[in-house]
Amino acid sequence: MQGITTTRTARRGILHTAGGTVAFLVAVLGTAPAWAQNYPITPAQRSTAQQVARQGVPVADLAPNAPDIYVVKRGDTLWAISGMYLRKPWRWPELWGMNLGAIANPHLIFPGQTLYLDKTGGYARLRSGMPGQPEEVRISPRTRTASLTDSALPTLRPSLIEPFLVEPQVVEANVLEQAPRIVATLDERVLMAAGDRAYARGNLVKPLETAPGEPRYYGIYRNAVALKDPTTGEILGYEAQFVGKAELVRGESIEDTPNGKGGFTSDYVPATVDILSTREEVRAGDRLLPTPARGFLSYMPRAPQQPVDARVVSIYGSVAIANAAQNQVVAINVGRQDGMESGHVLQLLSAGQRMKDTTDEEKSMIRLPSEKNGMVMVFRTFDRVSYALILDVRNTVRVGDHLVNPR
Repeated sequence: MQGITTTRTARRGILHTAGGTVAFLVAVLGTAPAWAQNYPITPAQRSTAQQVARQGVPVADLAPNAPDIYVVKRGDTLWAISGMYLRKPWRWPELWGMNLGAIANPHLIFPGQTLYLDKTGGYARLRSGMPGQPEEVRISPRTRTASLTDSALPTLRPSLIEPFLVEPQVVEANVLEQAPRIVATLDERVLMAAGDRAYARGNLVKPLETAPGEPRYYGIYRNAVALKDPTTGEILGYEAQFVGKAELVRGESIEDTPNGKGGFTSDYVPATVDILSTREEVRAGDRLLPTPARGFLSYMPRAPQQPVDARVVSIYGSVAIANAAQNQVVAINVGRQDGMESGHVLQLLSAGQRMKDTTDEEKSMIRLPSEKNGMVMVFRTFDRVSYALILDVRNTVRVGDHLVNPR
């Protein structure tokens, strides 16, 4: 048995594909796995894809050197492929939309897929197989079990955003003050580093426990800094300073020890945590917040459907940083309640310089128009704040810089 060729479907756990497109593996019952079905595709995205499925996008919107045939490789990113095909990479859902019949979840694109660009009739359509031919998937006779989310292309290089998927924490007032705190170390050290053991305690309402369903991994934080809207001055939340990561080894307890008088003394025993990694040295008084669940890392790059008028609130990493460059992270003053989602692409505008008009006899002051300065992609959202990676930029980015829908 040299191999099996089938059409559109594959058995669970088989990852080898040759020339065809596998957006998701179909389970034995012929339905998509739960993780693929539940990954969010917004009604607006699906509506756009269905509309484009009828005709495609104008050929004029293609990048100058868009390839007619491209085989997806390991190391590719969704954003890079988007830029390879389109002048405006955030329009990727529109180009991919015409394949909606074969791929129910366009978030999932895998190495080994072959993409064909059809430019008939003045419109471009991206397909995952030759027109008029069924999609084929070659299955190896061996069964290899692996996670599909590990195989799917990330939108951006994981190394650029993975640390920030757990590091930034925006909390309400007093949340950090009420969080579990580190109280002591194994050897009475003042400062702790990765590999050290420490002890922590929660509060009367929520002690640290290792019961099923309770958090096991925690971020270590200190000094929640107010994030203020640069336009209104309103506090949008408090950004906790990330210090490191810890694992809960043993929960809090009460232990009875003989008191030498025929009885027992009940003593409180704090929880035990092992420090896994640190950005800076950990010390007593630092707080613990549960590590958020790690989501699927491939976000569909797209423009927001709603109008966006946002500002840069802060540059992540240090309060001393005044300017940001490419591949740095900024916090912006819009969040989930404003309709922001992971994958939204925004355009940076730099404020025009205020200057004296030397051609005017009265030397009046003028301000030059704002200019395009680059692009950012939102990758993590909170209620009123989002974090975005700077994809490209001409000049440095500053607090207060303007962000709008891409044009």
